[in-house]
Amino acid sequence: QVQLVESGGGVVQAGGSLRLSCAASGRTFSTYAMGWFRQAPGKEREFVAAMRVSAGNTYYADSVKGRFIIYRDNAKNTVYLQMNSLKPEDTAVYYCAAEQDRASYSTYYYLGNRYDYWGQGTQVTVSS
Repeated sequence: QVQLVESGGGVVQAGGSLRLSCAASGRTFSTYAMGWFRQAPGKEREFVAAMRVSAGNTYYADSVKGRFIIYRDNAKNTVYLQMNSLKPEDTAVYYCAAEQDRASYSTYYYLGNRYDYWGQGTQVTVSS
């Protein structure tokens, strides 16, 4: 069992930055691939970023590539999402999710229904 708690959301002006954190419970965090998803009002949940256990394996949605960075600190059981050059369309509730880092993860990292554990979400609002 893994419990995830997000933090770091808030209100920021367009062009600004925020860093989201997702703290995980349990001693097996280092075996989990981690993903960030978001859901805006009236829209479906969408993939944002993900990374495998190995720091070199990261994935991004086209809409955030070059602006967002996902990274993890296994010693702190935490995954982060650094969000730069924020736009009003980035406004959403952001969720982190965990999934065992299986060999086939690179084929489904963007599918939310493949993740076993989810946090409660943190609101990000970008004003224009």
